[in-house]
Amino acid sequence: MASATDLLDPEQFICSICLDVFAEPVTISCGHNFCKACVTKYWDECEQYNCPMCKKSFEKRPDVCVNTLMSEVVAAHFKMAAHVKAAGSNHHNQEEGAVLCDFCPGTKLKALKSCLVCSASFCETHLEPHQRVASLKRHKLINPVENLEDRICKNHDKLLDLYCRTEQLCVCVMCTEHKGHETVPVEEEYERRKVQLGKRIPEYQEMIEERRRKVEEIERSVEEGKTVAEKEIAEWAEAVAALMASVRTKQDELISAIEEKQKAAEKQAEECITELEQEITELQRRSSEMEHLSHAEDHLQLLQRLPSVFSSPHAKDLSDIPVRTHLHRPRLGLAVAQLEKTITQEVQRILVRTSLVEEDLENLAIDVRLRLMQQLYTVDVTVDPDTAHPQLIVSGDGKQVTLGDKPQQLPDNPKRFDYYSFVLGREGFTSGRFYYEVEVEGKDWCLGVFKESVNRKEGLSLSTEDGCWFIRGNECVQNVSKVGVFVDYEEGLVSFYHVEAKDHIYSFTGCTFTEKIYPAFSSFTTNASLRITALR
Repeated sequence: MASATDLLDPEQFICSICLDVFAEPVTISCGHNFCKACVTKYWDECEQYNCPMCKKSFEKRPDVCVNTLMSEVVAAHFKMAAHVKAAGSNHHNQEEGAVLCDFCPGTKLKALKSCLVCSASFCETHLEPHQRVASLKRHKLINPVENLEDRICKNHDKLLDLYCRTEQLCVCVMCTEHKGHETVPVEEEYERRKVQLGKRIPEYQEMIEERRRKVEEIERSVEEGKTVAEKEIAEWAEAVAALMASVRTKQDELISAIEEKQKAAEKQAEECITELEQEITELQRRSSEMEHLSHAEDHLQLLQRLPSVFSSPHAKDLSDIPVRTHLHRPRLGLAVAQLEKTITQEVQRILVRTSLVEEDLENLAIDVRLRLMQQLYTVDVTVDPDTAHPQLIVSGDGKQVTLGDKPQQLPDNPKRFDYYSFVLGREGFTSGRFYYEVEVEGKDWCLGVFKESVNRKEGLSLSTEDGCWFIRGNECVQNVSKVGVFVDYEEGLVSFYHVEAKDHIYSFTGCTFTEKIYPAFSSFTTNASLRITALR
């Protein structure tokens, strides 16, 4: 059996002003019913007091009181019915994260639709007026969504139902500044964009796979480099051991040669000394005999013995006896020369081979490091014109910095550098790692990172104590055309690389970062410029 409330027409309980179920219904003298707040606001905005429905005029503003009976009937038919219906509904109405009805008192029911005109969501019960009342049927209903206010134009309070392809944003029909632009319904653009997304997703998946393959390639390259390094280290150790063994062998040969030469020299010296001592004895005998004859008075005796005394003794020619204090020097010098030659040849052979390997390993390490940084830590850096010194010229895309002939007339800004010609990036960093590359021309430029609180209005030493970590072009390696900058916030590391040469320029280590840091750029002369390059 149908209840009394089932026999009532729901349209009898709709306020003709707000087009919603009565809230505190009041009845005026002409018999029409309205929400108390709706009719009160209506009369507040009118110069004459009349009925919003039949336009009957009143000499003075009518007093309104809540129609208790009407209020109870509305509650019984709509609100209580909703709770009864909710009691028998499934638990899916209470799903976590579901959009709830904006008009349910107490426990909120799950919304069935959202109205873009009313900027509200409705459960099945409170949605009935939109399905029955002619004026409400024209409202735009969509599947339940939150934040409906974001779908309304802030300037005109109209639904954002058009998309401007020229400026790529959603607009309403009242946004006259977009007249002449290519505008289409939001639904049409939605379908077009979905098609584009469907095409782009595989492209991005392919890009992801390419980068994964590149990472694997780099990892393999690192492992191969590690294997080569280990092999070269083993060969180096073996070569050094062989060199040391050769040195020890040469040393033993040299010592043996010196000892043998010394023994031969000593034997020769001993023989010479014995022979000379014998000659000394003979000469001493003859000298004594001559001394004796020199005092003889017997003429005949002197003359008879004198020939034997004057005869030449059997004596060595002293000039034929070499006196050498370093008998082993000539052979020692030759041995040392041979040893030096052997060592030099061996060392050169090892160094030539090893230096090439070390160079290859170093280049490989830097190449791998640069590739990893380019793949994993690249950030899109643009400069902030509000921080630029008045004489610096920043390109429209925020990627290039040059020095002008004279300062520009710019508004005063607490972020602007007034003393030194620096400019900072738009985005700062308080953690993690980041990498970017800059093409440079000339030599009078600076490149690095500054802390956020660096003094921008007065002179400073531009040291690490002032929160400045950078390199100067005129102090950098020669012929640099592209510099890579890598920062590890947690490790306190700022490194600079010569990208084309795959060479490491300089690193600040042990830095203490306690606040946000920004990329910093500077040009000192008009012939120096910097341009941030895109890597992604």
